[in-house]
Amino acid sequence: MESFDLYINGQFESGSARFDSLNPATEHPWASIAEAREAETHRAVEAAVQAFNGTEWRSLTASARGKLLLKLADLVEANAPELARLETLDTGKIIRETRAQIAYVAEYYRYYAGLADKMEGHVLAIDKPDMETWVKREPVGVVAAVIPWNSQLFLSAVKIGPAIAAGCTLVVKASEAAPAPLLAFAKLVDQAGFPKGVINVITGFAEQCAAVLTRHPQIEHIAFTGGAETAKHIIRNSAENLAKTSLELGGKSPFIVFEDADLESAANAQVAAIFAASGQSCVAGSRLLVAESVKDALLERLLAKVRNIVIGCPQQMETQFGPLCTARQKAVIEEVVARSVEQGARRLTSHPDFHGPGFYYPPTILDCSAAPEAESVTRELFGPVLSVLSFRDEAEAIALANATEYGLAAGVFTQNLTRAHRVTKQLRAGIVWLNTYRAVSPLAPFGGYGKSGFGREGGIDAALEYTTTKTVWLRTSDAPIDDPFVMR
Repeated sequence: MESFDLYINGQFESGSARFDSLNPATEHPWASIAEAREAETHRAVEAAVQAFNGTEWRSLTASARGKLLLKLADLVEANAPELARLETLDTGKIIRETRAQIAYVAEYYRYYAGLADKMEGHVLAIDKPDMETWVKREPVGVVAAVIPWNSQLFLSAVKIGPAIAAGCTLVVKASEAAPAPLLAFAKLVDQAGFPKGVINVITGFAEQCAAVLTRHPQIEHIAFTGGAETAKHIIRNSAENLAKTSLELGGKSPFIVFEDADLESAANAQVAAIFAASGQSCVAGSRLLVAESVKDALLERLLAKVRNIVIGCPQQMETQFGPLCTARQKAVIEEVVARSVEQGARRLTSHPDFHGPGFYYPPTILDCSAAPEAESVTRELFGPVLSVLSFRDEAEAIALANATEYGLAAGVFTQNLTRAHRVTKQLRAGIVWLNTYRAVSPLAPFGGYGKSGFGREGGIDAALEYTTTKTVWLRTSDAPIDDPFVMR
């Protein structure tokens, strides 16, 4: 059993309780985790408040904050293999994916390091004589960053990076489902030399940790990634402290393939869109909308690729598909797929389950042409289930794509440039990928519409989320101010 502790005010501590984390590939405990309850959560917030108000942090220039982020980036890059090992053990994500993703996380810290001293204010051409007026950008304050278990090094970087660049301090709350990688990341924060309390990393359960954190009166900003139902609780909690919130939630993303698309390219992208990370991605392309004239040809390619997917131990480099993170998640997917079949969906895949322990659920394709209202079409499953619908023309494709409460991402495959522009303009999605899918960059904003949340992560937009403006008025005249009670 490996052991992981909380990181509060620059110190590692075992907490008032501990719990075991399961390896999803074996269903056995592999790590002992320190649990933050109410007392530890309060102390983490107090540490962040003291750091924010303290002279050591506030006296650092923006360039100095950027240098700290550069140190952190180098440490993440150097320790990416170990962080990937931990994430694979704790979440079941395959090692070939965690290694690649975590290595790229360093680029997010480097981007925000460079942005730290470029969040500039501006001078107003004010309409009053003898006045100079300017607007400054200042850090919003103490941030509660609530991170899900999937892609946690990435999803914490897009919060920590911009928040530190802006001058905020943070309490990072790792998911209790698989917190080990973020608790290990805290050691890198410590090595980078951040002042005590600037970044605190804790984990714990809903009522004694997450709820206490998000309604704490000294939290000024809540940055949350996760499900819509949990987000509702966070918004209710924020009513207690009136904290600014940014929410990056789920999706039911359409993957649209027109009749002129490169079908081989579209098939490869669709496999990556829904079966990478075993479908456990907020941008998973879980609804395939394909032109009737090419539906059979595309499905033939897809089914051949799915049959060849290598399911196995996530720690082995040859494995292409691993388990789900939790038993509950697997049970929910099994129930929804069974109901969808009862509702008229037709299961096209017969990929055998991985034989052995673990929370494995096989790559699944459902033809829902006869059941467009099937539950698998409308509900985010956060798993490897693709629902297929067909369309006759462009208008129907757009209508099907927008027939969802979510609006995080969309994919469009077509060789027609004017169509690509027309369709992109009409899609209700915060991210649209044309003839590609799942491309990300620290330079690009990431976020959605509707139940996919609000606010943006990535790019300069994310950094501005962690600032507030201060307007300064300066009277430049040396003449006495007129007596307000003397009429002229």
